[in-house]
Amino acid sequence: MTFRLKRRAAPRAWTVPRKGTKWIKRPSPGPHAQDQSIPLLLVLRDLRHIVRSAREASLLLRTGAVRIDGKVSKDLDRGLGLMDTLSFAAPLDAHFRMVKDRRGKLVLISIPSTEAGLKVARVRFKHTVPTGKVEVTLHDGRNLLLPATTPYRVGDSVKIEVPTQKVVDHLKLAPGALAFVAGGSHVGQIARVEKVEVRNSSQPNLVHFAEGFSTIKDYVFVVGLKTPEVTIAEGVER
Repeated sequence: MTFRLKRRAAPRAWTVPRKGTKWIKRPSPGPHAQDQSIPLLLVLRDLRHIVRSAREASLLLRTGAVRIDGKVSKDLDRGLGLMDTLSFAAPLDAHFRMVKDRRGKLVLISIPSTEAGLKVARVRFKHTVPTGKVEVTLHDGRNLLLPATTPYRVGDSVKIEVPTQKVVDHLKLAPGALAFVAGGSHVGQIARVEKVEVRNSSQPNLVHFAEGFSTIKDYVFVVGLKTPEVTIAEGVER
Protein backbone atom coordinates (compact mmCIF):
# COMPACT_ATOMS: atom_id res chain seq x y z
CA MET A 1 0.00 0.00 0.00
CA THR A 2 1.31 3.46 -0.85
CA PHE A 3 1.30 6.17 1.80
CA ARG A 4 0.17 8.92 -0.50
CA LEU A 5 -2.80 9.50 -2.73
CA LYS A 6 -3.80 12.01 -5.36
CA ARG A 7 -5.17 15.25 -3.96
CA ARG A 8 -8.20 15.03 -6.25
CA ALA A 9 -9.06 11.67 -4.66
CA ALA A 10 -8.82 12.97 -1.08
CA PRO A 11 -11.88 12.08 1.07
CA ARG A 12 -14.67 14.66 1.11
CA ALA A 13 -14.37 14.94 4.90
CA TRP A 14 -10.89 16.44 4.60
CA THR A 15 -10.71 20.21 4.89
CA VAL A 16 -7.99 20.65 2.27
CA PRO A 17 -8.00 22.52 -1.06
CA ARG A 18 -8.62 20.37 -4.14
CA LYS A 19 -6.06 22.27 -6.16
CA GLY A 20 -2.38 22.20 -5.35
CA THR A 21 0.30 19.54 -5.41
CA LYS A 22 -0.58 16.34 -7.24
CA TRP A 23 0.05 14.08 -4.25
CA ILE A 24 -1.14 14.33 -0.66
CA LYS A 25 -0.37 12.40 2.53
CA ARG A 26 -2.44 9.28 3.23
CA PRO A 27 -3.21 8.41 6.90
CA SER A 28 -1.57 5.22 8.12
CA PRO A 29 -3.81 2.30 9.16
CA GLY A 30 -5.10 3.03 12.64
CA PRO A 31 -8.15 3.57 14.82
CA HIS A 32 -10.19 5.43 12.17
CA ALA A 33 -11.05 4.67 8.55
CA GLN A 34 -9.13 6.60 5.91
CA ASP A 35 -12.15 8.66 4.84
CA GLN A 36 -12.92 9.50 8.48
CA SER A 37 -9.49 10.71 9.60
CA ILE A 38 -6.92 13.33 8.60
CA PRO A 39 -3.13 12.73 8.77
CA LEU A 40 -1.39 14.68 11.51
CA LEU A 41 0.83 16.39 8.93
CA LEU A 42 -2.18 17.95 7.19
CA VAL A 43 -3.63 19.02 10.53
CA LEU A 44 -0.43 20.83 11.54
CA ARG A 45 0.33 22.33 8.13
CA ASP A 46 -2.98 22.89 6.35
CA LEU A 47 -5.61 23.14 9.10
CA ARG A 48 -3.81 24.96 11.94
CA HIS A 49 -0.89 26.44 9.95
CA ILE A 50 1.48 25.73 12.83
CA VAL A 51 4.21 24.54 10.46
CA ARG A 52 4.98 25.32 6.82
CA SER A 53 6.40 22.01 5.66
CA ALA A 54 6.69 18.31 6.48
CA ARG A 55 10.25 18.93 7.68
CA GLU A 56 9.10 21.52 10.21
CA ALA A 57 6.31 19.20 11.32
CA SER A 58 8.80 16.37 11.84
CA LEU A 59 11.04 18.61 13.94
CA LEU A 60 8.08 19.68 16.05
CA LEU A 61 7.02 16.09 16.73
CA ARG A 62 10.55 15.14 17.78
CA THR A 63 10.29 17.56 20.70
CA GLY A 64 7.37 15.59 22.14
CA ALA A 65 5.21 18.72 22.17
CA VAL A 66 2.26 17.12 20.35
CA ARG A 67 -0.17 14.77 22.09
CA ILE A 68 -3.13 12.87 20.65
CA ASP A 69 -5.60 11.61 23.25
CA GLY A 70 -3.04 12.25 25.97
CA LYS A 71 -0.19 10.33 24.32
CA VAL A 72 2.88 11.86 22.68
CA SER A 73 2.72 11.32 18.92
CA LYS A 74 5.73 11.35 16.60
CA ASP A 75 4.02 9.88 13.54
CA LEU A 76 3.14 12.35 10.77
CA ASP A 77 0.90 9.70 9.19
CA ARG A 78 -1.22 9.23 12.32
CA GLY A 79 -4.87 9.88 11.46
CA LEU A 80 -7.06 12.08 13.65
CA GLY A 81 -10.75 11.23 13.64
CA LEU A 82 -14.02 12.12 15.31
CA MET A 83 -13.71 13.13 18.99
CA ASP A 84 -9.90 12.77 19.08
CA THR A 85 -8.12 15.41 21.16
CA LEU A 86 -4.97 17.22 20.03
CA SER A 87 -2.78 19.05 22.55
CA PHE A 88 0.31 21.22 22.20
CA ALA A 89 2.76 21.82 25.03
CA ALA A 90 4.15 25.26 25.90
CA PRO A 91 4.75 27.72 24.38
CA LEU A 92 1.72 26.93 22.19
CA ASP A 93 -0.25 25.49 25.11
CA ALA A 94 -3.41 24.84 23.09
CA HIS A 95 -5.97 22.04 23.02
CA PHE A 96 -8.40 20.97 20.30
CA ARG A 97 -11.03 18.34 19.55
CA MET A 98 -11.83 16.89 16.13
CA VAL A 99 -15.53 17.12 15.20
CA LYS A 100 -17.62 17.46 12.04
CA ASP A 101 -19.23 20.65 10.81
CA ARG A 102 -22.56 20.99 9.00
CA ARG A 103 -20.90 20.07 5.68
CA GLY A 104 -19.52 16.83 7.07
CA LYS A 105 -15.96 18.18 7.12
CA LEU A 106 -13.57 17.19 9.88
CA VAL A 107 -12.58 20.35 11.77
CA LEU A 108 -10.70 21.19 14.96
CA ILE A 109 -12.38 23.24 17.68
CA SER A 110 -10.68 24.78 20.69
CA ILE A 111 -11.33 23.18 24.07
CA PRO A 112 -10.23 24.13 27.60
CA SER A 113 -7.18 22.43 29.09
CA THR A 114 -9.44 20.66 31.62
CA GLU A 115 -10.98 18.66 28.75
CA ALA A 116 -7.72 17.58 27.14
CA GLY A 117 -7.79 14.38 29.19
CA LEU A 118 -11.45 13.56 28.52
CA LYS A 119 -13.11 11.93 25.56
CA VAL A 120 -16.55 10.64 24.61
CA ALA A 121 -16.48 7.41 22.59
CA ARG A 122 -19.30 5.43 21.00
CA VAL A 123 -19.75 1.70 21.61
CA ARG A 124 -19.48 -0.16 18.28
CA PHE A 125 -19.30 -3.79 19.39
CA LYS A 126 -19.76 -5.81 22.54
CA HIS A 127 -19.06 -9.49 23.12
CA THR A 128 -18.17 -11.93 25.90
CA VAL A 129 -14.61 -13.28 26.08
CA PRO A 130 -13.56 -16.73 27.42
CA THR A 131 -12.74 -15.28 30.86
CA GLY A 132 -16.40 -14.41 31.35
CA LYS A 133 -15.80 -10.67 31.07
CA VAL A 134 -17.20 -8.39 28.38
CA GLU A 135 -15.04 -6.73 25.74
CA VAL A 136 -16.39 -3.41 24.50
CA THR A 137 -15.00 -1.94 21.27
CA LEU A 138 -15.29 1.82 20.84
CA HIS A 139 -15.53 3.86 17.64
CA ASP A 140 -11.84 4.82 17.80
CA GLY A 141 -10.61 1.23 18.01
CA ARG A 142 -10.18 1.10 21.79
CA ASN A 143 -11.06 -2.10 23.59
CA LEU A 144 -12.28 -2.11 27.19
CA LEU A 145 -12.34 -5.32 29.22
CA LEU A 146 -15.18 -4.94 31.71
CA PRO A 147 -17.21 -7.07 34.16
CA ALA A 148 -20.02 -9.23 32.75
CA THR A 149 -22.57 -6.99 34.48
CA THR A 150 -21.55 -4.05 32.29
CA PRO A 151 -24.74 -2.22 31.17
CA TYR A 152 -23.26 -0.74 28.00
CA ARG A 153 -25.04 -1.52 24.74
CA VAL A 154 -24.11 -0.92 21.12
CA GLY A 155 -24.99 2.69 20.31
CA ASP A 156 -24.35 3.97 23.84
CA SER A 157 -21.40 6.23 24.59
CA VAL A 158 -18.87 6.28 27.39
CA LYS A 159 -16.95 9.20 28.79
CA ILE A 160 -13.39 8.12 29.44
CA GLU A 161 -10.13 9.58 30.66
CA VAL A 162 -7.24 9.43 28.19
CA PRO A 163 -4.77 7.88 27.97
CA THR A 164 -5.72 5.69 30.97
CA GLN A 165 -9.09 4.67 29.41
CA LYS A 166 -10.78 4.88 32.81
CA VAL A 167 -14.56 5.05 32.35
CA VAL A 168 -16.01 8.16 33.98
CA ASP A 169 -19.64 8.04 32.84
CA HIS A 170 -22.13 6.00 30.81
CA LEU A 171 -24.21 7.90 28.25
CA LYS A 172 -27.15 5.75 27.21
CA LEU A 173 -28.88 5.99 23.84
CA ALA A 174 -32.42 6.57 25.08
CA PRO A 175 -35.22 9.15 24.83
CA GLY A 176 -34.10 12.47 26.28
CA ALA A 177 -30.41 11.98 25.55
CA LEU A 178 -28.47 14.67 23.72
CA ALA A 179 -26.75 13.40 20.57
CA PHE A 180 -24.33 14.59 17.92
CA VAL A 181 -25.22 13.53 14.37
CA ALA A 182 -22.03 12.21 12.75
CA GLY A 183 -23.39 11.48 9.27
CA GLY A 184 -26.25 11.91 6.84
CA SER A 185 -28.00 15.10 5.76
CA HIS A 186 -28.08 16.45 9.34
CA VAL A 187 -24.38 15.88 10.04
CA GLY A 188 -22.86 18.21 12.63
CA GLN A 189 -26.18 18.92 14.33
CA ILE A 190 -26.81 18.47 18.06
CA ALA A 191 -30.30 17.16 18.77
CA ARG A 192 -32.35 15.47 21.49
CA VAL A 193 -33.40 11.85 21.07
CA GLU A 194 -37.17 11.33 21.05
CA LYS A 195 -37.44 7.65 20.12
CA VAL A 196 -35.27 4.74 19.02
CA GLU A 197 -37.04 2.65 16.39
CA VAL A 198 -35.84 -0.96 16.20
CA ARG A 199 -36.59 -2.58 12.85
CA ASN A 200 -36.71 -6.36 12.76
CA SER A 201 -35.55 -6.44 9.15
CA SER A 202 -32.54 -5.81 6.96
CA GLN A 203 -33.19 -2.07 7.19
CA PRO A 204 -31.12 -0.12 9.75
CA ASN A 205 -32.63 1.00 13.05
CA LEU A 206 -33.74 4.62 13.18
CA VAL A 207 -33.41 7.33 15.79
CA HIS A 208 -36.07 10.06 15.84
CA PHE A 209 -35.27 13.48 17.29
CA ALA A 210 -37.42 16.09 18.99
CA GLU A 211 -36.21 18.60 16.37
CA GLY A 212 -38.36 16.84 13.77
CA PHE A 213 -35.98 14.66 11.82
CA SER A 214 -34.60 11.13 12.01
CA THR A 215 -31.45 9.29 10.96
CA ILE A 216 -29.98 5.80 11.13
CA LYS A 217 -28.65 4.61 14.46
CA ASP A 218 -25.05 4.32 13.23
CA TYR A 219 -24.91 8.10 12.72
CA VAL A 220 -26.03 8.92 16.28
CA PHE A 221 -23.35 9.78 18.82
CA VAL A 222 -24.68 10.35 22.36
CA VAL A 223 -22.75 13.18 24.03
CA GLY A 224 -24.73 13.94 27.19
CA LEU A 225 -28.08 14.26 28.90
CA LYS A 226 -28.95 17.90 29.47
CA THR A 227 -25.77 19.38 27.97
CA PRO A 228 -22.77 17.86 26.15
CA GLU A 229 -20.26 16.22 28.51
CA VAL A 230 -17.42 17.73 26.48
CA THR A 231 -17.09 20.66 24.12
CA ILE A 232 -18.14 19.55 20.63
CA ALA A 233 -19.00 22.89 19.03
CA GLU A 234 -17.48 26.33 19.42
CA GLY A 235 -19.84 28.76 21.05
CA VAL A 236 -21.99 26.00 22.61
CA GLU A 237 -21.82 25.90 26.39
CA ARG A 238 -21.54 22.63 28.25
